[in-house]
Amino acid sequence: MSSTTVLALLAVIPILVALVLMVGFRMGAMKAMPVAWLTCAVIAYCAWDLPVPYIAALSIQGAISAVGVLIIVFGALLILHTLQYSGAMETIQFGMQGVSRDMRVQGVIIGYLFGAFIEGAAGFGTPAALAAPLLLSLGFPPLAAAVLCLVFNSFPVTFGAVGTPILVGFGSSLKAVAEEAVVAGSLPSLDQFYKLIGETTTLLHAPMAIIIGIFMLGFTTRFFGPTRSWKDGLACWKFCLFSAAAFLVPYLLLAWTVGPELPSLVGGLIGLGIVISGAKAGICVPKDIWTFGSIEKWDPSWTGNISFAGKTDYKASMSQFRAWLPYIIIGAILVLTRIDKLGIKGWLNNHGDALFANILDFPTVKEKLSFLYLPGTIPFALVAILTVFLHKMPAKKAVKAWWDTIVKMKAPTISLIASVALVKIFQGSSFNPATGLSGDSMPMVMAKTCVAVVGSAWPMFASFIGGLGAFITGSNTVSDMLFGLFQWDVAGQLGISKIIIVSAQAAGGAMGNMICIHNIVAVCAVVGLVNREGDILKRTFWPFILYGLVVGIMATILIATNFRSF
Repeated sequence: MSSTTVLALLAVIPILVALVLMVGFRMGAMKAMPVAWLTCAVIAYCAWDLPVPYIAALSIQGAISAVGVLIIVFGALLILHTLQYSGAMETIQFGMQGVSRDMRVQGVIIGYLFGAFIEGAAGFGTPAALAAPLLLSLGFPPLAAAVLCLVFNSFPVTFGAVGTPILVGFGSSLKAVAEEAVVAGSLPSLDQFYKLIGETTTLLHAPMAIIIGIFMLGFTTRFFGPTRSWKDGLACWKFCLFSAAAFLVPYLLLAWTVGPELPSLVGGLIGLGIVISGAKAGICVPKDIWTFGSIEKWDPSWTGNISFAGKTDYKASMSQFRAWLPYIIIGAILVLTRIDKLGIKGWLNNHGDALFANILDFPTVKEKLSFLYLPGTIPFALVAILTVFLHKMPAKKAVKAWWDTIVKMKAPTISLIASVALVKIFQGSSFNPATGLSGDSMPMVMAKTCVAVVGSAWPMFASFIGGLGAFITGSNTVSDMLFGLFQWDVAGQLGISKIIIVSAQAAGGAMGNMICIHNIVAVCAVVGLVNREGDILKRTFWPFILYGLVVGIMATILIATNFRSF
């Protein structure tokens, strides 16, 4: 057994510890992730020879980074509670029943299309944090809402936050080799390089963007429906295809004509408008109305400490426009603050920020928090404050919304600090300050071992490395930073298209959002399922595997047909 294989087996132990504790022993992430972090720290010390102070510095870096994620979770929870106490949530519930009382239709509109729009605008786990509570408020079991939104938050992610995973992720890992290709004449420009990745990735995503709606509705009715039948969800296949077409047409057109910035954002927005209008007109909507049934008959494991279910006689206390206005403002602010050319993004990133440099006197260990740029601050918390005035909320109810949010932040705070500290040790293991030498990080030795095992079948498995990166780091962007150059080099060694393999990495990083601990902890917090992360991971794992297999088949076909020779 080679030394790389041994190191890979050691590197995977912290991940296995987290999985076994959360899934096998049903331990909450609040307890499981600190154990996984400690395991990672011990392995980093024993196998990677990292000094204890350096491991401590990386852990502190992780704790600081976790604050950014926690601000997003806090903001999403605050929006939920504010709209709940203002009466807007019940008004939205009343309005959605006017679109369709069928919860399969509601799940596609909110989870698939609304989530895609929010992903395109903000990214960073925001869609599930916003969409899942909205489904919860419509009467979905919390566990079903969380699983549905996590799985739907996949195909839009490659183009999330106005193209950040491609432009920043690969801009960090592949810019140098792309510039060399431009100089050599293999590529016309750097922008064209990013556009080629975006174009190819849409082809890898497209089959699952069509399949996933049908599969997840069947999955949802099988495990959460009154009759536990796949048939109930699959019966909505026409509406799923209608929704997929409404999203995919602008998604593909923008990726192939403009670039990676707008496919998910505009595709989600256009699709949302088309599908809501179509649902009201009864286009492709099933004749029968399906619901989750009476809450009294639900399995207790489906629910948590936040529930809107049980009430069906919703009343509107304000106009639909006024009720939805906070979400409209959120969407508008996200768009305006994520487009570089407007200048607002740069201003927010450079004001209200805090740089933590030379942590414990290690120059390579630093972290920056841009408090104003984090969506939890602007727009979530800002819009929550504005909503108090827009909806004329009594001060007592506004205070109650803030207090409820603060109370629910304890468990995700512990979980996320431990999770992100583990991530930073994984990433920082590529450098040893005691020797001044760089080497393969923990994720890299795992990836290299996978290549050694599968060899020429790599196109079938490349996306799973992207998924591993997202699972570990909680980010498609960071996954592309970690593994972009690695995937490029593997394609070169195998003599196959580098663009297709890098695109499989991009698609894999997106599908990894279904299973990444960060997102699961965050969505558990906003739907009241704290310490139930293992239950969600067990259910999102299978859609993740299906997604990876479909992407692998598509990548293999594209390579076999010599679709991209470069």
